[in-house]
Amino acid sequence: MKTKLFSAILLITLTTFGLFGLMSSVQAAPQPTKKAILVVSFGTTFPETRKLTIEAVEKKIQQAFPDYEVRRAFTSRIIIKTLAERDGIKVENEKQALDRLQAEGYKEVIVQPLHISPGEEFDMVKEAVQTYQKAKAFDNIVLGRPILYYLGQGDKPDDYMKAFQAVKTQFPQLKNQEAVVLMGHGGVHPGSAAYAALQYKLSQAGVNNVFVYTVEGCPALEDIIGQLKANKIKKVTLMPLMLVAGDHATNDMAGDEKDSAKSILTAAGFKVEAYVHGLGENPGIQEIYVQHVKDAIEQLNQKADKNH
Repeated sequence: MKTKLFSAILLITLTTFGLFGLMSSVQAAPQPTKKAILVVSFGTTFPETRKLTIEAVEKKIQQAFPDYEVRRAFTSRIIIKTLAERDGIKVENEKQALDRLQAEGYKEVIVQPLHISPGEEFDMVKEAVQTYQKAKAFDNIVLGRPILYYLGQGDKPDDYMKAFQAVKTQFPQLKNQEAVVLMGHGGVHPGSAAYAALQYKLSQAGVNNVFVYTVEGCPALEDIIGQLKANKIKKVTLMPLMLVAGDHATNDMAGDEKDSAKSILTAAGFKVEAYVHGLGENPGIQEIYVQHVKDAIEQLNQKADKNH
């Protein structure tokens, strides 16, 4: 009887400690690091172009980085407010999105802007990222770069010519005395000089049938009309050098009002056509954004190697 009782106690003891050991090993198993890519753009209130551009880029990034959660943020508070009030669509700004990622326990965050140039909106995102870096809100947080950034100096890539080669795929077959005129946004921010730099890079490459102007900065449309005439251009195809084909593309560029680029160029004697599609629709541009995310991740990996 005593032998049976002892055996039963021993069995229960071994089973109990075995279960505790199993539970301990399960609890001790390291959890995978939660990683996210926050895709930040100015945003748009046009639902169709949003699907074709912003959503298309986000999907391409998600396909390329399946181990990361891909999130969206807009920098335009006006667009965020309009979408909420008009469509009932909630989109976070860059700070709200980062706060939520922190609250949800994400440790590694890649912030990839969909801006074309390193202008005012890009600076907003950069400042937000720097704030979270200083606060050590994440183990790792890094900012990717916009489309136009490096000029190909030293070991840096030539973002300008890579962007041009991608945009060139949507050009019509240009004949003699025909040109493409690209419309950027521009502004007073020093980063808007990227558009003039693009024109310089094209000139250096011997491209004399592509011209760049900006809606709100330099070079202005009036600045390139003289260049078009000097190059004996007769026909012009207008294209937005913007992520989405929103208000600027449909109205400021291709609208029928007398102050649109189309009307001004027509009045100046040019035959004008308009290509109203955002760069986000361009597969080559989408791939550039994917590459910029890869570069940002590589930057994190190099930092980790140095720390070890």
